Amino acid sequence: MNLTQLRSLVAVAEAGSVTAAAEAVGITQSGMSQALAALEEALGVRLLVRQRHGVALTAFGEQALAHARAALAHLEAIRREAADAAGTETGSLRIAAFPSVFATVLPPLLRRFRARHPGIAVLALETDDSEVETWLKTGSVDLGVVLNPPPDSGAVPIGQDAWIAILPAGHCLASRRRVSLADLAAEPFVLATGGCHVHAGALMAGAGLSLTNVRMEVRDWASAVALVREGAGIGVVPKSTLPERRTGLRVIQLDPALCRRFGLSSAPGRKPSPAASLMLALAREMGGRGGGHDHRQQHV
Repeated sequence: MNLTQLRSLVAVAEAGSVTAAAEAVGITQSGMSQALAALEEALGVRLLVRQRHGVALTAFGEQALAHARAALAHLEAIRREAADAAGTETGSLRIAAFPSVFATVLPPLLRRFRARHPGIAVLALETDDSEVETWLKTGSVDLGVVLNPPPDSGAVPIGQDAWIAILPAGHCLASRRRVSLADLAAEPFVLATGGCHVHAGALMAGAGLSLTNVRMEVRDWASAVALVREGAGIGVVPKSTLPERRTGLRVIQLDPALCRRFGLSSAPGRKPSPAASLMLALAREMGGRGGGHDHRQQHV
């Protein structure tokens, strides 16, 4: 028997289904099924009865559940007492980020942190990227997700996102596999900012170009996509903001490829709090498990 098996038994008893239990524990459905099967094999007794709309515990499963809960409670007590002794598992953590990060790279990090350090209260604050840096400088937050941090800033990389051109399906450039910013600069344009100072206008300026025909300017990426779909113009948005349903849209890579980077940073000139240090350590750990870096993309 191991902790995953015991947690799986408790979770499936509380959720009533393997699928919901796997999501609560944070493992795959197949992993949950394997853990439960291994526990039954180790004990030599059936614990669960598979039903049409989920699972139910057998009579012995109910007895085992009580012991599993007690075992996990004792382990949690050990963890709490160790945390109190170390003095690092209590307190609060304030972290600020801009909207698109809350929809992409930040939730998995927060979810893992809360699961690992439940004694630390996390307050996540949404604002624009410029104010994130202001709040960090003034000490209003402990940590912030910053956009395109300098390599020597000390920020922990937590992800990156490619910039993508979006066009109405019938646009004259829609047959192209790649387009340059120069190809797009004079087109009717839907400019979205996403609460960040780096957007299509800034990309153009960085390439020595300018948008000469901005038809609409919106904050929300989804609004820009909807307007492009309706033929109001073309746009450039982060890849992560693209909808699953792309009927009426043509998505084209930029040439050269461009991306934006996200870094988790502590307040400059201040020693991170114990809670902030734990979050930064987790970000480094999770970043080390991530995919490779595409060195062909320019960081903007």
